Amino acid sequence: MHKIIILRGNSGSGKSTIAKHMQEKLGRGTLLISQDFVRREMLWVKGEPGIAVDLIKNLVIYGSQNCEFTILEGILNADVYESLFNQIEKIFADKIFSYYFDLSFEETLERHKQRPKIYDFGELEMKKWWREKDFLNNICEKKIYQEMNVNDIVNLIYQDLTNH
Repeated sequence: MHKIIILRGNSGSGKSTIAKHMQEKLGRGTLLISQDFVRREMLWVKGEPGIAVDLIKNLVIYGSQNCEFTILEGILNADVYESLFNQIEKIFADKIFSYYFDLSFEETLERHKQRPKIYDFGELEMKKWWREKDFLNNICEKKIYQEMNVNDIVNLIYQDLTNH
């Protein structure tokens, strides 16, 4: 049965890092959909979510039909991407494993300073994008906290996948 892993949260919280580690752990054929890559690289758009939402929906459908695991990661604001999450509910039903990175703004700012994209944007942009506890309404999300390290998070998600 096809499963989807959703990794959401504010910029600098560690979603991309965990997504890459999960893809490696789950192996070849695992589809990784990065909101940033779709918007910035594939479509070359900035703040216009409409076209990105449509493409991400199509990629999620592809993953549901062709891959045992689909990983979707990004800020993915709950209200902006609501139609995507509604579609995910219909497609994956009880095979949704969703995680929200619930870190403080200060922690995400510190983590951003360690990233290769440190010069792409800074504190002002991150503050503008910030959403406090932007939880989904219909999909249950486990919280990821700043005290958890990469191995803890990867192991948590992997256990959830194998126990379900």
